[in-house]
Amino acid sequence: MTNTSPNGASPAPAQLVASIGSTVVGRRREIELVVAALVADRHIVIEGPPGTGKSTLLRTVAHELGVGFEFVEGNAELTPSRLVGHFDPARVLAEGYDADVFVDGPLAAALRDGSLLYVEEINRVPEETLNVLITVMSEGELHVPRLGRLAAAPGFRLVAAMNPFDAIGTARISGAVYDRVCRLAVDYQTATDEQLITERASGVDALDPDWVAKVVELVRRTRSHGDLRVGSSVRGAIDMCAVASSLAAVRDSSVVAGDVSLDAALVALSGRVRLREGSTRSTEDIVRELWLDVFGRKDDDGPSKGKADAPNGATTAA
Repeated sequence: MTNTSPNGASPAPAQLVASIGSTVVGRRREIELVVAALVADRHIVIEGPPGTGKSTLLRTVAHELGVGFEFVEGNAELTPSRLVGHFDPARVLAEGYDADVFVDGPLAAALRDGSLLYVEEINRVPEETLNVLITVMSEGELHVPRLGRLAAAPGFRLVAAMNPFDAIGTARISGAVYDRVCRLAVDYQTATDEQLITERASGVDALDPDWVAKVVELVRRTRSHGDLRVGSSVRGAIDMCAVASSLAAVRDSSVVAGDVSLDAALVALSGRVRLREGSTRSTEDIVRELWLDVFGRKDDDGPSKGKADAPNGATTAA
């Protein structure tokens, strides 16, 4: 199934890009490249840090293309049978290995329907399961024991995402996979785009744009701090805004109040960042330091400009 324009023709790639761009913040180049790859009937993997909109981009592309979207969470428990499907044991006893007894997994469903098969964190998928995907990408079909041949309907493509910087629970993607996909590397969005994303996604109305800009600046600084090997994604900014709004109501205060802002930052960011090996500091220490840099500066430009003390009501480091 393909999304069509009023005259019945498939939308032109430029139309798709424009439509997707109205939903996805920024990412014009990435949108163009993903659309081009999929319109060319290619498989594609998007690599980048978490929180950079990989899933949002791919889901929006699928919606605008008018095709199905089968979601698969990549993890060590994703066996070939969970990906492909299986025969219902109870019905097999009663009816035998009939095609109607087979329960489609996401891969079989995508093949039959001509959908996009989206594999999140593909570098967490076991090798034996990846080998199934390699066969499908090479042959455009899959042979299932006792079921037979499953041919890919027009429109089937593999789209995958991965965080290449996370070494825990991941494996190196083989050259056989990369040889069968197009690859797109993405990085964090611009500060302007991240501010817009935060304002849209926080669910909080009438936030001060200048305050949100500082929240985004704080989050972005975690990515370059010398004691941190992993900083926060824009999700940290979204959560900080949401928590600050709720906390302000609890304390009968304002999101711009120092104690509210700092405590919201500690809650939203301290678990998202990762310390470098050998660091003797806590993540709370670093979030507080960065908060003081961004929110605690004096407003004047005179000699007294510098870091302010933490607000009295703010949580102290453990």
